[in-house]
Amino acid sequence: MEHVQSYYTATANPHDRWPRLADDILCDVCIIGGGFTGLSSALYLTEAGYDVVVLEAARVGFGASGRNGGQVVNSYSRDIDVIERRYGKESARLLGSMMFEGAAAIRDRIDRYAIRCDYRPGGVFAALNSRQFSQLKQQHQRWQHYGNHQLELLDELGIRRKIASERYVGGLLDRSGGHLHPLNLALGEAEAVRRHGGRIYEESEAIAVTYGTPHRVRTAQGSVLAKYIIFAGNAYLAPQLEPRLASKSLPCSSQIVVTEPLSRDKALALLPDNYCVEDRNYLLDYYRLTADNRLLYGGGVSYGAREPGNIHELIRPRLLKTFPQLEGIKFDYAWSGNFLLTLSRMPQIGRLENGVYYMQGDSGHGVTWTHLAGKLVCEALQGEPKRFDAFARLPHLPFPGGRRLRVPLTALGAAWYALRDRLGV
Repeated sequence: MEHVQSYYTATANPHDRWPRLADDILCDVCIIGGGFTGLSSALYLTEAGYDVVVLEAARVGFGASGRNGGQVVNSYSRDIDVIERRYGKESARLLGSMMFEGAAAIRDRIDRYAIRCDYRPGGVFAALNSRQFSQLKQQHQRWQHYGNHQLELLDELGIRRKIASERYVGGLLDRSGGHLHPLNLALGEAEAVRRHGGRIYEESEAIAVTYGTPHRVRTAQGSVLAKYIIFAGNAYLAPQLEPRLASKSLPCSSQIVVTEPLSRDKALALLPDNYCVEDRNYLLDYYRLTADNRLLYGGGVSYGAREPGNIHELIRPRLLKTFPQLEGIKFDYAWSGNFLLTLSRMPQIGRLENGVYYMQGDSGHGVTWTHLAGKLVCEALQGEPKRFDAFARLPHLPFPGGRRLRVPLTALGAAWYALRDRLGV
């Protein structure tokens, strides 16, 4: 199975295919999933000296890791105030101390392994009304408290200098965020895993797992015996492979378009400092410039991961509401990709059996969270599980309505929040 046709695949760095698994092999750690979660885990573990095998059902970066908006956004899908209110001050202290590590890890990987992925620093959270701007002021204070001093509040005039749109009343600039070409980052990290002796197999879907000593993961043409297993498939993990992971999460799709090339002057007229942007709506829009001066614009969520019939028609009105000066712009690329949502909007990590770990449910913050997750699971395997367990202790709640009703009930809840966003309350 090949990568989805997208701007990212059209501009991917040259790379060799990885082989299919066609033998019975041994290793220390078998990782199921060749996206950011699996690659980050594999890289930390191979750097630490573990013998690692990664099994990818399609191609490296096939899923969300090679389809997302490319935004390096700090924290989690629920900010630290919600974490403290739900789980207590100690959980907030531990999780707050880690919420900028994912972005730092990405920058370290890019520098250490000279990964060509068009990284640009700086991201803006854009408020569409006074309520959202008040929330950003509070976020500014919280993030400073936890050590992020690369922040700047933007009033209405200030955000107009960053974004050529009249939609916003203010914003928060995070210079420690940024944007990049996610598929090229994934390919670069896979190559780094190879350099450390890790083995990656593409088109090698895990079709059965037998827990024991050691554990056994079977593919169509081979198998892996391993002391440890890490489930890292997220929204693209086959539900029947480990039903316990599928029961408390919901695949969702988001849609992206990329415009025809703009002149450099026209591109920078839209975003003069080349920052990425996401608004503060519940069903948010996000956008940025690419390295070749196109506008990449994403938004819209389909619960249950159903791909819309016409992505152009879905995204064009949203884009033109932000940038009416782009009326008539052509789209050269459009695609859909799945992410995994949890009811709490917090990532789910933990253990299923002795030596069997999982990380899933990034809920839209996967680029940064997955890079932190790889570090945490490596620490756990090395006998330092405190930080891993800070996340593992969070409750993993089932969606209401069971398998039949969870999609319509989730969509109904999202519609309520979208109405609040439109009303500004």
